[in-house]
Amino acid sequence: MTILKVLHFPDERLRLKAAPVEEINSEIAEIAENMLETMYVEGGIGLAATQVNIQKRIIVIDISENKNESLTLINPKILKLEGEEESQEGCLSVPDYFDVVQRAKNIEFSYTTLKNEAVRKKIDGLLAICIQHEIDHLNGKLFIDYLSPLKRDRLMKKIHKQRIKKRRSKNSEQLDNESPNKIL
Repeated sequence: MTILKVLHFPDERLRLKAAPVEEINSEIAEIAENMLETMYVEGGIGLAATQVNIQKRIIVIDISENKNESLTLINPKILKLEGEEESQEGCLSVPDYFDVVQRAKNIEFSYTTLKNEAVRKKIDGLLAICIQHEIDHLNGKLFIDYLSPLKRDRLMKKIHKQRIKKRRSKNSEQLDNESPNKIL
């Protein structure tokens, strides 16, 4: 298994729309396995292929406490949304940021399994929220798009500050490594 690199906002590749999976084969199964492993290592409960720069309609999810009940959704599609619910969301592509998002309380959706079986379900709760969140990723949308302009602006400023801090830290390390004060 391979741990994949998770893209971080504001990377423009997160805004790309994923293409449908035409054929479920060993390559797709391997991508899903690598995505699951990446999701577990990163501490997430869901991961869309677009988050790891794979532009295919694949989602992996595991909301179980013991991380032993994974789901792989190929070409997932929301068929019906009902009710409204607010919940705190975070995202592996927007690390260290959480906020309240309004989503549908109940959803009906369809997908194909890795065994090429068509599935149609009605669900609610955390799984419904997670599926909506991950399908948004496949459509080039992030949970922060649901936030007010003020909250998005604050997030952008926070990310900008973190990048500056990270660059300064890297530059400082480089200077330390290039120091001419070596003992011979």
